[in-house]
Amino acid sequence: MKTWLATTRDAVQARLWPVPTVAVVAAVLLGLWLPEVDAALDPHLGGPFEGWLFGGDGEAALSLLGVIASSLVSVTALTFSLTVVALQLASSQFSPRLLRTFVRDQFVQATLAIFLGTFTYALTVMRAVRIGNGDPATVPQLSVSVAFVLALTSVLALVLFLAHLVRELRVETMLAEVHRDASATLRAVLPERDPDAAPLPPFAAPLGEVRPLLVRDGGFLTRVDRGGLLKVAVEEDAQVALDVHPGSFLVVGTPLGRVWPARGGTFDDEDAARIADRVAGCLHTGPERTAAQDVAYGLRQLADVANKALSPGINDPTTAVHALGHVSALLCELTDRELGPAVLRDDQDRARVALLQPDLAGYVELGIEQPRRYGASDPQLLEAIGQVLLSLSHRAAPEDRPVVHDQLRRLRATAAAQDFDPEERHRLDELTRVVEQNLTEPA
Repeated sequence: MKTWLATTRDAVQARLWPVPTVAVVAAVLLGLWLPEVDAALDPHLGGPFEGWLFGGDGEAALSLLGVIASSLVSVTALTFSLTVVALQLASSQFSPRLLRTFVRDQFVQATLAIFLGTFTYALTVMRAVRIGNGDPATVPQLSVSVAFVLALTSVLALVLFLAHLVRELRVETMLAEVHRDASATLRAVLPERDPDAAPLPPFAAPLGEVRPLLVRDGGFLTRVDRGGLLKVAVEEDAQVALDVHPGSFLVVGTPLGRVWPARGGTFDDEDAARIADRVAGCLHTGPERTAAQDVAYGLRQLADVANKALSPGINDPTTAVHALGHVSALLCELTDRELGPAVLRDDQDRARVALLQPDLAGYVELGIEQPRRYGASDPQLLEAIGQVLLSLSHRAAPEDRPVVHDQLRRLRATAAAQDFDPEERHRLDELTRVVEQNLTEPA
């Protein structure tokens, strides 16, 4: 349930329209209701409140509301333009996969909501103003005063939005935001490692006829309903093994896993089709990767920023080094989590569902393989990768040390193929020597 809520929240936050739409609806309702309150409170709005409320006639009220409405249209257009420019800059300068992070910015959504809500409220209140012409003059003082306050709030929101936009376009802010999202995902998805826990027995070999499970809906796998899969396996007395994980791209008609009877035998075609339908209902796909269950997505974004910074058109190795710092922190967090394939068990502790998940080797490869290749000629970049391995050498469990050792071997091979001067090579040699020393020390 928590995972479903997180996925739904992520899907809503990744779009610009939900929050402003809610603000527009609320503004219409407020613009219809507040003039009624005005009429009911009209005899009591004098006295101490008179100095705080709008005191003009109907023409002044219409003029004020018209200015507010027309100004907010221009301000909203400006805000959208700046947002689009920011998205284009983030896409071309850093990575297209950072667009989702920027669009999810709640400050941007709230600013657009204030502007559109104020515009809608001012238009709605205008219909309640009467200037005479045969009808009694009606000026909803409280409603017009609220419009004035909302206009001032919009001005303040514009100033804060510009300051926020400048801050958000800094690569350090984007990297920190990606790091924060990835940390939240791994804490929500991956259980903490218990070093004293006995290893669970592996998923037993199939006892019955194995039936393939085929992809029904193509796209990126965004969420796996683990509880639903376990329920299907228990109710159908089956065992299910998935060969895909959140972040995988699924092609319709290709195998995504297998199912077989838990007690041996075979499923008839009707049972197999029903089970396949139920399993497909537990897998949710979309046109893009999301951070709801995809732990590797944050590392992919950080590696993309590093790769982009190392491209000849950008040539910004400092940004790549900063990105690798965040990669190092995430990889060290992953060393404290249960990685690799997961097994879901029923109430009788019988293995029912096997889920494919990346292990530490996969995450490390994702985080540093491409930056090492694209930044091979930059000694500072290779030193940054060495620092990543140094951090891992302190945190990795004994069974994970071969992963770090293999990456260290590849780093040395990359450095040996470059034409570095003696001082640069000496620094790299000293760093790799410390990493190897940490890996050979007893745990």
